[in-house]
Amino acid sequence: MSLNDMQQIDAGGAQFAFTVAEEAAGARLDRYLAERPELVAAHLSRSRIKGLIEEGRVGLRGAAARDPARKLAAGDTVTLEVPPPEPAEPQAEDIALNVVFEDAHLIVIDKPSGLVVHPASGHETGTLVNALIAHCGESLSGVGGVKKPGIVHRIDKDTTGLLVVAKTDAAHHGLAALFADHGRTLSLTREYLAFVWGVPDRAHGTIETYLGRHNIQREKMAVVPESRGREAITHWEKIADYGVASLIRCQLETGRTHQIRVHLAHIGHPLIGDSTYGAGFKTKVAKLPDAARMAVEKLGRQALHAATLGFEHPVTGEEMMFESELPADLAALMATLEGQGG
Repeated sequence: MSLNDMQQIDAGGAQFAFTVAEEAAGARLDRYLAERPELVAAHLSRSRIKGLIEEGRVGLRGAAARDPARKLAAGDTVTLEVPPPEPAEPQAEDIALNVVFEDAHLIVIDKPSGLVVHPASGHETGTLVNALIAHCGESLSGVGGVKKPGIVHRIDKDTTGLLVVAKTDAAHHGLAALFADHGRTLSLTREYLAFVWGVPDRAHGTIETYLGRHNIQREKMAVVPESRGREAITHWEKIADYGVASLIRCQLETGRTHQIRVHLAHIGHPLIGDSTYGAGFKTKVAKLPDAARMAVEKLGRQALHAATLGFEHPVTGEEMMFESELPADLAALMATLEGQGG
C-alpha cells in the first residue's frame, strides 16, 4: 500500500474485508485486525480498531461485532469500515509551548511537568494537543480518524522533556514507522535521565520483560507473562552514585506505557518521587539530609526527564538530534544529592 493510498484512506475513509485463516482461529477480534498488514500499513492502532469495533463498524457473520474480545473461527469473514476523519474535537487553547524545533512537517517540544499530552477522562482540556491545535492550525494530520496533531509517542504527565509531533500526514506516517521500529533498523535515539533509590551493583545493564495491565490495579502496568503482555526492553547506565540514590541514563528499545518506571522498580531501584511504582520507598526520604529531603518533597513527581531525542527527519532525511537540560526541580534535586556526600 503506497503513501498516497494511505492518505486517501485518511481523507475519505475505506473498507476492508479479511477471511480468517486456520492458524488464526481462536484469536481475539481486535488483535486479529491489529495484525493485518493492510491495517498496520494504514497506521490503525489496536486502540483505534477497538474503538471502531465498539462503534459497530466491524462486521462478522452478517452482523455488527461490538465485542473486541470476540473469538474468531476459521473461514470467518471480517469486514471493517474506516470512516473519514472528523474535525478536531479538542478545542484550540492558548497554552505556552517551549518549541525546540519546528518546520512545515513536524514540531519538537520540551514538555514541562504537569502537562498531559492527550485529552482523556479527567483531562479533557489544557493538554499538549489543545496547545498544538492552536499553534499549528490547519496543517495538522488527519491520521487516527480526527484532524489532530500526529502523536506518535507520549511521555507521562509528570515526566519532563522532549517530544516530537507530526504536523502533516507524510510526517505522521514516517514518524509512526520510525517509532514502531524502535531504532532497531532505523535511526532513533531516546534517552532519559532517572533519579532512583539505591545504587545498582553494576555499571550498566538491560532489562527485558513483558509489560501488561496489573491484575488488580488496572491503572498500573506490571511485569507479566509473555501471553499477557508486550515485549519491553530498556538499556540503562549508572551515571552517578549518591549513596542512598543514583542517577541512571535509560535508553528505550521499545516504548511501552510506564516502561521505565516499571522496569526500574522491577530491578529494585524505583524512581524517586514515583508514588505509583515506588510507594514502598517513601521511608527513605526521612533518611536524607534536610536539603535533599526538602528537594524530594518539593518535587511532587517522579524524577524522570526525556533528555535526548534523535531521529531521521521523515520527509527531508536529515539526521536530527536534540538535548534538553534538566528542569529546575531535577537540577535542584541533583545539587542536594551531590552535596549530601553519598
